[in-house]
Amino acid sequence: MKRALAAMLAAVMLAGAPALLRAQEPTSSPPVAAPTADVPPSPAQAAFDLTIEAPDEIRELLGRHLELLRYRALTDLSDSELTRLLAEAEQNARELVATLGYFSPELQFEQQASASGSVTRLLKLRVVPGEPTVVAEVKVAFGGPISTDPAASRQRQQIEVNGLLRPGMRFTQARWTAAKQQALRQLTSQRYPTGQLSATLADIDPATHSARLNITLDSGPAYQLGGLVISGLERYDVELVTRLARLARGASYDQAQLVAAQQRLADSGFFDSAYISLDTAGDPTATPVLVQLREARLQKLVLGIGASTDGGARLSVEHTHHKVPGIGWRAVSKLTLDRETRSIGTELTAPPDADNWRWVTAAQLQSQHLGSFDVNSQSLRGGRSQSGDRIDRSYYLQFDRADTATSLATAPATAAALSANYAFTLRNFDSLPFPNSGWGWGAEVGGGTTLGSQRDPYGRVLTRARGYWPLGRGADDAATVLRAGRLALRAEAGAVLAKEGIILPSTQLFLTGGDSSVRGYGYRDLGVTLPDGQTTAGRYLAVGSLEWQRPIVRNERVTDWESTVFIDAGAVADKPAELRAKVGVGVGARWKSPVGPLQIDLAYGVAVKRFRLHLNVGFSF
Repeated sequence: MKRALAAMLAAVMLAGAPALLRAQEPTSSPPVAAPTADVPPSPAQAAFDLTIEAPDEIRELLGRHLELLRYRALTDLSDSELTRLLAEAEQNARELVATLGYFSPELQFEQQASASGSVTRLLKLRVVPGEPTVVAEVKVAFGGPISTDPAASRQRQQIEVNGLLRPGMRFTQARWTAAKQQALRQLTSQRYPTGQLSATLADIDPATHSARLNITLDSGPAYQLGGLVISGLERYDVELVTRLARLARGASYDQAQLVAAQQRLADSGFFDSAYISLDTAGDPTATPVLVQLREARLQKLVLGIGASTDGGARLSVEHTHHKVPGIGWRAVSKLTLDRETRSIGTELTAPPDADNWRWVTAAQLQSQHLGSFDVNSQSLRGGRSQSGDRIDRSYYLQFDRADTATSLATAPATAAALSANYAFTLRNFDSLPFPNSGWGWGAEVGGGTTLGSQRDPYGRVLTRARGYWPLGRGADDAATVLRAGRLALRAEAGAVLAKEGIILPSTQLFLTGGDSSVRGYGYRDLGVTLPDGQTTAGRYLAVGSLEWQRPIVRNERVTDWESTVFIDAGAVADKPAELRAKVGVGVGARWKSPVGPLQIDLAYGVAVKRFRLHLNVGFSF
């Protein structure tokens, strides 16, 4: 009996029976029948109408895939032929219900009296699914080199432990198919790209309503990377591609590493498209890596129009030259205009060296409204930077000069400084730009001296962190985790260490407030309050934020929208003891837009006793 049912299930799978609905926890008693509902409307003068009385998932499945429904349009269908079709439909319905894990259903077709004068027969199908089949055991066997290779022990364990079907879960064809596909993906994603499923078996015991599952994987040979075979280059050299791809010869095949290399090439700006694949027809111990490229235009001009509640309407013009004649560096020049800031600048970046470090030099002229003052500033920077998948680093020398427009005779109008700085960013998010879990941390440390008639040393530190913690835990359904939402925490702290009275450029000091700091307050409105009530930048900064982000569910499906409740707090002062937090609270929405997260927040500034709308797009850390 077990073999017969297993064979029947296999036949249904090979026939392409549908994979329906999301996973749910197994139940200990039969589902309660849902209210009767009709299948999709029948054609005019149909041979029959069919009403299905069954739980929702079964009614939906039968209403879409029951073969009997194909004959509704036959207006000359005889009673004897309909009787024959009903007998076949019962078997067809059993096979379909079996794909949802119910192997002992009770099915009954009934023919009801038609309305007076109607030629359409009225049929009803009642389905009581019975006990669902639950997975009792899952066995994964390995053939080929993976079965004995010590280096693959962790990969074997991940395939065995991280299956989509585990003991105690309800068995369905959709889950069984997905479990096999996932096991194969996990096999072929590392070391064994030519691996395959050599045998699978779902052994169903209807008496105990249990399923024993067996998957056998044949790994094939382990592959190691050989040299890059590059096509599509005209103006750039092979060395640039090699340094951007960072695929070491002799390394074990890892699909994630190839995808990351492909993304680095695409994100570099030098190429419009990049595609990396493995030539598995080659020698497994030195497999050629095929890199197909299409170079970007040598020069690019981008006009941008945007808006934010921080800066209002924004206009930008950006010009890129990927290979400046004479030096071969890339130059990016940008002009930006909005309500708060007007800036023009250029940055020159050298090609990466063997360790992915680049020389960088930049210059910028900027006019900003900082606190209550208009500040015109100039900066020059030179140093080296290294960008990775998870870690960014840079060290540089920087010259800053700021002219502050002020009516206070005692306040300095001009200040300048020269500093040496080191900065790094560490990212450990599960996915970008829409993280659900993980954390990031960044810091900038610098020291230097003021310039002018009096030279005083100073130090500057700025650190920031962001983390996401999912609140849900669901073994049987990933949507359970998503529905519970997550906590998002954000923190920022900064300090300028110097003796009192030192004259520093205001661009080296701190202000806060706005869309991405303390909501409920204007952009850079929080700073040190002067005796005349005006706000200026200060030496110490502290900001914290806590959000509860929860997906919006519609028709039992998680949408691309989220709701959020948050509280922000921040302060700026010239002394740590003078820090007094300004608090903002509010609610908002998030949308996973094609260009990144869209943030819409309505916040109430407790200190100013007013509401403020905040709009922002994108994720950066």
